[in-house]
Amino acid sequence: MQQLAHIVDLSANPIGEAAFQARCRQTLDAAGALVLPGFLSRAALATVRLEGAEHSPAAFYAANSHNVYLRPHDDSLPAEHARNRLVVSSKGCITDEDIPAQSPLRTLYNAQAFRDFLCAVLGERQLYPYADRLSSINLHYAHQGQELGWHFDNSSFAITLLIQKPEAGGRFEYVENLRDADGGEMNYAGVTQVLDCQRAVKRLAIEEGGLVLFRGRNAMHRVTPTEGKITRMLVVLAYNAQPDVMLSESARMTFYGRL
Repeated sequence: MQQLAHIVDLSANPIGEAAFQARCRQTLDAAGALVLPGFLSRAALATVRLEGAEHSPAAFYAANSHNVYLRPHDDSLPAEHARNRLVVSSKGCITDEDIPAQSPLRTLYNAQAFRDFLCAVLGERQLYPYADRLSSINLHYAHQGQELGWHFDNSSFAITLLIQKPEAGGRFEYVENLRDADGGEMNYAGVTQVLDCQRAVKRLAIEEGGLVLFRGRNAMHRVTPTEGKITRMLVVLAYNAQPDVMLSESARMTFYGRL
């Protein structure tokens, strides 16, 4: 825990305490989302923001059209069907190998105390980094007009840190429990309502330095387009429940432009 003392605000977020872990898990289980404001210390946040600015020229930018389910087009259904309707995601990204060795992000990611906290909250026995050199820590950039389109996650959880807020936009919106992926219930009618703006959505209030744990496998979610000249910067800390997992080559080419 000592190695995290200058990175995590442990007074506000005592991640080593069982009672705090239990409260966090209860919130995540009940709402499907957990937001811990001010998780990063001010010094660590400033350092990561500076690293993000310095390494931004190395970012790979891509704009991809995809359906909500992140699956190939289903030719048996019409193009306007919820299964096939296309949305756009556009962002820049620097990968794990671009994150400096001395970065607070790398110290946090590798710290056993942080992984123990995540395991306690997520209900996982152990968490492992990706086996490839690109996927474990990613820093995403969203400039004006860039967004993350509506989708469901394939993974059971996501862990993010907001590093820099834009002037406006960049809002995280979601609809919880919209499908049952394991049960095979895709809820096309509900997805259509969301895409047509006919269903109320929730928003997560996230400030700079905040840690978010989100279960997006059955919760449809998006990030609205960035507005203004300030780039939205978000860190994704990606772990696996099993060792030696690599992101597929096709996914690495799509997200990073290289293997």
